[in-house]
Amino acid sequence: MPGLLDGKRILVTGVLTNASLAFGVARVAQEQGAEIIVSGAGRGLSLTRRIARKLPAPVDVIEIDVSRPEHLQTAADDLSARWGRLDGLLHAIGFAPAACLGGDILRAGWEDVAQALQISAYSLKALVGAMRPLLAAAGRSSVVALDFDARVAWPAYDWMGVAKAALESLARYLARDLGPEGVRVNLVAAGPVRTMAAKSIPSFKTFEDTWADRAPLGWDVTNSEPVARACVALLSDWFSMTTGEIVHVDGGAHAVGA
Repeated sequence: MPGLLDGKRILVTGVLTNASLAFGVARVAQEQGAEIIVSGAGRGLSLTRRIARKLPAPVDVIEIDVSRPEHLQTAADDLSARWGRLDGLLHAIGFAPAACLGGDILRAGWEDVAQALQISAYSLKALVGAMRPLLAAAGRSSVVALDFDARVAWPAYDWMGVAKAALESLARYLARDLGPEGVRVNLVAAGPVRTMAAKSIPSFKTFEDTWADRAPLGWDVTNSEPVARACVALLSDWFSMTTGEIVHVDGGAHAVGA
């Protein structure tokens, strides 16, 4: 049976460990027939290269530091020379300095907040902007970004929550402006998964301890498969007329009050 992504060429960012949501997406994308390239950045690049060897098929790893325009341009030039088009892109990038987390949103200064917003929200615009000619060249392409529901204030999440709210708004504007070029832009709002990024969030165990009880379908913080499958579905042609959307993959927790 043909895979959902047969013949598709996909860039997956944010692969750091085999617990990363991005790693799960890369694995399922390969299983569904995609040719992928993964990216990492800075000190984490060596981890990305090591973890990429655990994927079902060999992949190339490129460096993309989304805060450096020259990295974005180099990556775009590389992919243009390799493929000439980009059928899909996963944005799985986020970071906030410690001062931006922890339960006191008044504590962080602008320098820290600016970094959190740049890496966690503006980077979607920067990455998509650099890849825009390749995405448009595919005729029909899909951008998917990972989100954490920003409708409410979460314990300790603070400026990352603000950054996610900005990401959600930005995705709608990108969907508006890129739709005429055949580029879809959607978000997957995942429930808490025990990744390296999650471990950096103070009080993350609060989510772990309560999410499964709140979610009507239950929730397993060690299982990235449901999130990965949703991302791959959005990267495929099965959602050809869906853009500007937030798909919740959280066991239904977002739908209940308590």
